[in-house]
Amino acid sequence: MGPRWKGKGAEAKALADPMSKIVSQLRLSFIESDLQGLLSGCIVLLEANAEQTDLLNRACFGRPIVNADKDKQWFQLSMEEAFYLCFALKCVKIICNDKWLKNDEEFWSCMTPKRANFHNLCIAYSHLRMKNWVVRSGSQFGVDFVAYRHHPALVHSEYAVLVLSGKDENTNGRLRVWSDFQCTLRLCGSVAKTLLVLYINKNGNGVVFPSCLENYSVEERMITRWNPEQSRENGTK
Repeated sequence: MGPRWKGKGAEAKALADPMSKIVSQLRLSFIESDLQGLLSGCIVLLEANAEQTDLLNRACFGRPIVNADKDKQWFQLSMEEAFYLCFALKCVKIICNDKWLKNDEEFWSCMTPKRANFHNLCIAYSHLRMKNWVVRSGSQFGVDFVAYRHHPALVHSEYAVLVLSGKDENTNGRLRVWSDFQCTLRLCGSVAKTLLVLYINKNGNGVVFPSCLENYSVEERMITRWNPEQSRENGTK
């Protein structure tokens, strides 16, 4: 299932403004301004100026929060987005309980108790983002993420992403029986998405420090329903 562009000229616009270039511009802008995010519960609040607001919107990080200040815009980042900006891009510093988290270990210790399976979700999110996919929440489709080839304003999401632990470490209980596959595949088919399962393998490493994540590996599996019409001897496609 290929990309489904939204309207004439959408593909050309995406090619003229690649996501890798937008994210690179965002990273430089954040580093220059020493941007800080405030950890509040299970989200991170980020205050951005006009230029940064434009870059965040174009790169599809966070969701804008309506406010009366025209010069400043607040964004609500998910924990995975905040971790990616902090740990992978190293362009945002996080403040928790009025204290600046000085290193990745402090940030990790604040984040991990707030969400189950956080380390696997972070790895999966970073894995897709580093391949220049736009990653958004997939909760409305019963999956962890949905992945877009470019900005959602230009193209529909192609993949519904499930994140599972590798080998025999699947603690979330999903896709353990064939009926789970059937239900998930039917749902993905009804919304014109391909099911992408990301298996996160620890490779014998723990999750005590974020540096351990560098030794993890990600196995990608695309799962689709078999269409008997494609297998008939008369050549029907």
